[in-house]
Amino acid sequence: MGLVEVDEELYLRLFEIGDAEDLFRMIDDSRDYLREWLSWVDNTKTVDDSRGFIEHTLRTYEAESEFTAGIFYQGKLVGTAGFNSFDWTNKVGYIGYWLAEGYQGKGIMSSVCRALISFAFYELQLNKVAIRAACENKKSRAIPERLGFAKEGEIRQAEWLYDHYVDYVVYGMLAHEWERSRFVKGGN
Repeated sequence: MGLVEVDEELYLRLFEIGDAEDLFRMIDDSRDYLREWLSWVDNTKTVDDSRGFIEHTLRTYEAESEFTAGIFYQGKLVGTAGFNSFDWTNKVGYIGYWLAEGYQGKGIMSSVCRALISFAFYELQLNKVAIRAACENKKSRAIPERLGFAKEGEIRQAEWLYDHYVDYVVYGMLAHEWERSRFVKGGN
């Protein structure tokens, strides 16, 4: 699972320690933008913080509890995506993602999520993929909505975000629904 090819210009791969400077620079350049919806941004103050994050992603990958990878577009690190956690007993994967501000609106995240979903169902044999997004985060919510996920509900005050709580919308896709969808073949 260390590499997921999306298309000629886009792929996901496990982070390597050598990615720490690029990761930190990308976060630092998009800090204000990312901070609106991501609670960990203020705790990423140095390249060492990014290195620690990468070490964590490698440990959790080895333990098969998460898969967090870098998104590379035209050879450049532009974000992260993967499975924040797996529920192996119930065959559920929880997708999480973020993209640097300058790469929004290019269809990158929809393509990445489409590849992750197919990977989850066809390679990992999961039964369900779930995505949670803050109710007010319209860009993040657009991904599962665009890909045909069902809105399953809301979680009130799901996350403390610096100085306030945010509610989450929960989306789900079942394996048999994905198989029947137009998105399997790359449709919009």
